Amino acid sequence: MTNVRLIAKLDIKGPKLIKGIRYEGVRVIGDPQDFAQKYYQDGIDELIYIDTVASLYNRISLFDLVETTVKDVFIPLTVGGGIRNLDDVDRLLRSGADKIAINTEAVKNPGLISKVARKFGSQCMVLSIQACKQEDGFWEAYTDCGREHSGLNAVDWAIKGEELGAGEILLTSVDRDGTCKGYDIDLVKNITKSVNIPVIATGGMGHPQNLVDVIKKGSADAVAMGHVLHYAKLDIIELKQYCKKNGISTR
Repeated sequence: MTNVRLIAKLDIKGPKLIKGIRYEGVRVIGDPQDFAQKYYQDGIDELIYIDTVASLYNRISLFDLVETTVKDVFIPLTVGGGIRNLDDVDRLLRSGADKIAINTEAVKNPGLISKVARKFGSQCMVLSIQACKQEDGFWEAYTDCGREHSGLNAVDWAIKGEELGAGEILLTSVDRDGTCKGYDIDLVKNITKSVNIPVIATGGMGHPQNLVDVIKKGSADAVAMGHVLHYAKLDIIELKQYCKKNGISTR
């Protein structure tokens, strides 16, 4: 288990960093750039910016934030939210993003995945899947930041996304998001065993053991977290040391 990435996920609304539980009860935390800078200095491997209301309002507001962030933060940055076409992707990459995460528009227009992969490379195309477990036991992929049903089986959608050219999957458990109750190991395991591209697990981080479990039991290639970092419940250096003690190498 080598070079597992630890990633800080920052949900953005307007100019502010926010966090909720299962995408509800959102609270404003502060300036996302300040938090991004701190995480970078503390040794985080990557950052993810997600505009949580971009699809709802059909706009992207992260261009300026990305441009400002990359002046002082020199680690990979993935940006998602409201991306609808190749022009949006091109502008975000020119602003300084390294990878683009697409959820809602990929569900509406799966061909966009292939277009992005062909023009900018599959390593740039991250398929964002926000999964929620249904009563009959399967995980459904949701759109619009966990607000809308897609009718798609999340596992099947992950497989299709890889076939279309996605180079990575950002997998969020809507049920666990912000709860600090641990990752949905079964969800992660079902996705990782079904695809051959890296899977970033997010949603539920609350204790260092949660990280170890989702890597060892769920076979996650990377782990993203928000709540525990934003509220200083866990420390990045300590998390990396905990990984090392449990036989997991980090970057």
